[in-house]
Amino acid sequence: MHIGIDLGGTKIEIIALDSTGGLIYKKRAPSPQNNYNATLTCLVDLIKEAQTTIKLDTLKSIGIGAPGTISSATGLIKNSNSTWLNNRSLNKDLSEILQCKVYMANDANCMALSEATDGSGANHDIVFAAILGTGCGGGISINKQVHGGANGVGGEWGHNQLPWMTTDEISYTKTQSCYCGQNGCLELFISGSGFAKYYNYRNNYKTNLHSQEILTLSHNGNHLALECLKLFETRIAKSLAQIVNILDPDIIVLAGGMSNIMSIYPNINQQISHWVFGQECSTKVVKSHFGDSSGVRGAAWLNKR
Repeated sequence: MHIGIDLGGTKIEIIALDSTGGLIYKKRAPSPQNNYNATLTCLVDLIKEAQTTIKLDTLKSIGIGAPGTISSATGLIKNSNSTWLNNRSLNKDLSEILQCKVYMANDANCMALSEATDGSGANHDIVFAAILGTGCGGGISINKQVHGGANGVGGEWGHNQLPWMTTDEISYTKTQSCYCGQNGCLELFISGSGFAKYYNYRNNYKTNLHSQEILTLSHNGNHLALECLKLFETRIAKSLAQIVNILDPDIIVLAGGMSNIMSIYPNINQQISHWVFGQECSTKVVKSHFGDSSGVRGAAWLNKR
């Protein structure tokens, strides 16, 4: 029995898997906002309800995927865009309340682990996973193990600067800043929110559309929406080329809401080699097998350690 939790900015999901990855239990709840104690209470309630429902007498361990990572220096969460989690010892607090072992990893690393275990990267040793959702994250799995790194930031792709920027992109970064305090982060360009912000910027802020509304416009032939979607694909391609140049993974798996745009995959795979050193790239960019459930499944697989 493997219990995993995906602690997202808008939702919390809990699942239980059997030893073969079969789904036994699943439930979602809204994430409390800007309140650490309410988040902790919600997690405890979800875990106890799951334990009762699946008739699990003894809870030995759980896995949690969360935004951010645990600092090796302080043992506290850092780098979370759910900022109320930062400087908190969530894993230790939960462990004390539940009297069980709590494994915790970055949500993107959990997604990489899930896809490497029994998803789109199951037949590969080195898997890089990118989340293109409200934010932009990345995770690494090597030999079906999370690679967090010495500083706990392994795979933190979204907070590197967009490579090979055009003059327009450089100008745009001067109008935007990331929550991390830097300018030009990938999250400002290839997350769902970044895609929307760039479209509204190009439209001189006459609109305040969300990503799905802009995608609908592109389907209807809107020129600006189509142009922004094409730029979105190119930005992903050159950003992933940088990953190939550094990590050279066997496969790259995309998840998150923007990964559901199936038309982007041929264009990304066609363009990526242009920026890879030597202009050859056999690494394929594919959609995640488990979609939005990849993160929570990876959290459950943390219990295999």
